[in-house]
Amino acid sequence: MARKDPYEALRFKEFNVFLLVRFALVFGWSMQFVVIEWQVYALTKDPLALGIIGLCEFLPAFFLAPFAGHIVDKKEKRNLFTLCIALFSLISFGLFWLTSDTIESSWETKTILYGIYSLVFFGGVLRAFFGPTIFSLIALIVPKKAYPNAATWSSSTWKGANVFGALFGGFFIAWIGVNYTLGIIFVLVMIALLLVFQIDKKPILNQGVNESVKESLRAGLSFVFTDKVILGALTLDMIAVLFGGAVALFAVFATDVLNAGPKGFGILNAALSSGSILTMLATTYIPITKNTGKKLLVSIFGFGVFMILFGASKLFWLSIVALFFSGVFDGISMVVRQTILQLKTPDNMRGRVGAVNSMFVGSSNELGALESGIAARIFGAPLAVVLGGTVTLIIVTIIGVKNKPLRELDLTKDIEAHENEE
Repeated sequence: MARKDPYEALRFKEFNVFLLVRFALVFGWSMQFVVIEWQVYALTKDPLALGIIGLCEFLPAFFLAPFAGHIVDKKEKRNLFTLCIALFSLISFGLFWLTSDTIESSWETKTILYGIYSLVFFGGVLRAFFGPTIFSLIALIVPKKAYPNAATWSSSTWKGANVFGALFGGFFIAWIGVNYTLGIIFVLVMIALLLVFQIDKKPILNQGVNESVKESLRAGLSFVFTDKVILGALTLDMIAVLFGGAVALFAVFATDVLNAGPKGFGILNAALSSGSILTMLATTYIPITKNTGKKLLVSIFGFGVFMILFGASKLFWLSIVALFFSGVFDGISMVVRQTILQLKTPDNMRGRVGAVNSMFVGSSNELGALESGIAARIFGAPLAVVLGGTVTLIIVTIIGVKNKPLRELDLTKDIEAHENEE
């Protein structure tokens, strides 16, 4: 085999523009998440309130995802992406306005809290469309042979933006306050809106013009749930995020467990993603294609182990180390999952499969936040994280034993087949 080009996807101008847009959006979204979590906990001092934030975003993102996938497959992707960004800017501006001195001095705390929850709910509606739109757009920007490399760079950009967004979110809270930080986020979203017009409109590949919504949804769900590899990969990632994740509780850990303050809060958020960046960049040089299934299983198992260590830690530096290595394993699993989906999804179903992916993985972030909030209320934050990590290890072991096609998955032949198509 010819030596792999680690910058293969970056040879395409539109893909570079796409990465810039995605970085600006995720950087802003990550900062926004950090600021909202901090502000809500400051207003309520209740970990369950953090879980409610997750529920507000989960409900629309999950239940609208199948319909969003149908719409994405039927619509032109660049314009749909542009519309999503424009609507996201309204959310960012709304949060900026809600946290202004004028509103905080004249409105009751409960009213402000309900306003935040409402905007987060609106964000969940957009999340239902963002996931499948981005997933479909990547496949229209680069050729099939570059899918694995594009998935790696896209995932690395996503994680990198998460790192710096979370880190600067915490720092900006300490430096300039919540309101001005949200103002910066609004500016970032507007920059992304301007950049996206550098991407040309794309053809609509779904030829099922007479297909009803019901038939379309059934076809997309049937494809995912009958493919053991795709279903297994999505389930593994969902379980890891739902039970093993602890992001929603970082404000509790920073304030009450580690006494780290807002800067420490930002560092905790960044530490989880920072290990992923190094891992993902490494996979551009060392593609994860051989024994792919085993590597996916091991990576999520490792993620669970280090989340348990984080939950048990009372030392700030040890918590950072645990989160860093959780990020390393999370980075591997993300690259593997995205590569599986890109290589094994037919072009005419990318919107619907991307929507199911959002239901499994994207929405599990919000549902996981609710689970974390409830568990923290009952058991306390440290024990809640330890129990969640333990559940993750148990379920990964069961899936590894029961799902033979996933366990024996090797993507080498799939990649070679797409190279020969070119």
